[in-house]
This record gives sequence, structure tokens and C-alpha cells, in this order.
Amino acid sequence: MQPTLLILAAGMGSRYGGVKQLDHFGPNGETIIDYSLFDAIRAGFGKVVFIIREELRQDFEEVFGEKLAGKIDVDYAIQALDSYVPAELGLVTRTKPWGTGHAMLCAKDHTDTPFAVINADDFYGLEAFQLISDFLKTDTDDQLHAMVGYEVKNTLSENGSVSRGVCEVAENGNLTSVIERTKIYEQENASGEKKIVFEEGTDLTPLAPDTPVSMNFWGFKPSVFPLLQHQFESYALANFNSPKAEFYIPTVMTNLIQTDTGHCKVFRSHSAWFGVTYPDDKPVVQASLKQLHEAGAYPAKLW
Repeated sequence: MQPTLLILAAGMGSRYGGVKQLDHFGPNGETIIDYSLFDAIRAGFGKVVFIIREELRQDFEEVFGEKLAGKIDVDYAIQALDSYVPAELGLVTRTKPWGTGHAMLCAKDHTDTPFAVINADDFYGLEAFQLISDFLKTDTDDQLHAMVGYEVKNTLSENGSVSRGVCEVAENGNLTSVIERTKIYEQENASGEKKIVFEEGTDLTPLAPDTPVSMNFWGFKPSVFPLLQHQFESYALANFNSPKAEFYIPTVMTNLIQTDTGHCKVFRSHSAWFGVTYPDDKPVVQASLKQLHEAGAYPAKLW
């Protein structure tokens, strides 16, 4: 059975200043999503589900519909503010999406196969797709999920802080915890020495450069959906009046591990990773993609 790829593409792009999911980065005007799709097809995925806001659907259909015809099945899941929110809470007045865990839940009725989840605005490389695809095709343990981890030093932006899921991994290669840190950056002291830190309140905590972090590349079995829905409903009840509260996939995985209802195998990818958070990230990504084309990692034209 071919796995499904879920692409988280409902973000607001507030720090970027626009819909970065559909912005042009490749030498022929390719989006970052185009590279993820190209690699996913090569790795054996059979279906893609774009998780988007309703107002983006027509744009996504125009950009990806024709080019993907006959190459991979395409579906759309809408992340609405009231999706899966308990009815007794009443009208949802927040404007910010509920987060990546909620987005994944919104694809519940759009896949019945093992699936991967990625960000729309991150480049992961073929190796990562192949690792997850092979796992999803062959592993038969419904409670064992997976993620691809990257070294934090390779995931920073020169243009501001980034959010990363900081991971702890046991000797058997399984994840023991993942905590979302929303302000990670490289700090330089007076003598010019640099270190990576994350900011929490007024505290700064150093991170080793090779600390594995989640870039939101996950592999799940469909058995996760009932547990995910239960988690989100509890979260919504507790955070309904907190307009900036977000329900993250790392929170979901941590809960599965702590309640012994799921486990997560960690794969280490040696592929290049880069992403787009700020407008100044765009030329860096464009240059990196151009180099990959010139090195033969991708054909002159993807489609």
C-alpha cells in the first residue's frame, strides 16, 4: 500500500508577509512544495492531501492540479477554525489557526493509509522522504510512528529566531520527548564566540549544535486519529479563550509517549534542509535550489 503525504499549508505567513506556500523559489518558478511532491513521488507516495484554508483552495488547484494529474492522487482538507472543536464551546472567535496538530486532525477523513506530515515551506530532500516511505510501507506495529530529525545547527535562519521541536532520543533510537521551542537562534558574545540558545521568558538556555530537532516531518499510522481527536478536544476545552494557543504535533507525540499509547522511531537525515520564515530567507533558498539543480539532484525542469 502506498503511503499518503499530508502537507501543512494553512499557515498565515505573518512573519513572511504573504502566502509563502505558493511563492516562487526554484529557477523555473517552482514552489518549495513542488520539490516535496517531486521527491515524494520518487519515494513511492501514492496520494497527497493539501491541508489548507478554504480561501486558498482555488489557488492550490490552479497551481498543482494540472501538473500532478496522472502522477499522484490529489485531495484537499480544509482547516477551519471550528473543525473538531466541541460544539458546547459555541462560536469560535479566534483568527489564528489552531496549529499543526489540529491541521493533521483535519485530514482524518482524507486518508486511510499510513501517512507522512510535512510543512509546506520546508525543503527536506529525497533521503528523508525515502526513509519515511520505506518505514510506512513495511512496519506493521500500529503504535509505532516515526520522525526525521535534523541537527539544530543546520536549521537556523540568519534573519531571526525559529521554532523547532527539540528532541531527546533513547539508546534504542526511539523518541523520549519533544518540546516545541519557539525562539531558537545563534547568539554571539562580546569576544565573538557563538552559541545556539533558546529563549523562554527571560531565560536563555544553550543547545548543543548536534541536538536533534523536529522539522515537522512525521510518519504516522492511521490508528493515531482517534487519540489525536481526543487530545485536541481536551486542548480546545482548556484553551478556548486563548486566541494565540496552538496545538502542535510534538505535543501530540509527547502525549502518546507519556501515556504509552504510541512510540516514535527517530531517523537521522543527512539531506540538506532549508526553509522560509522571513522575507530575507528567500534569496538563500533560491540559491540553494539553483545549486541542487546544477548538481543534478533535480532535472532542469521538475514537471
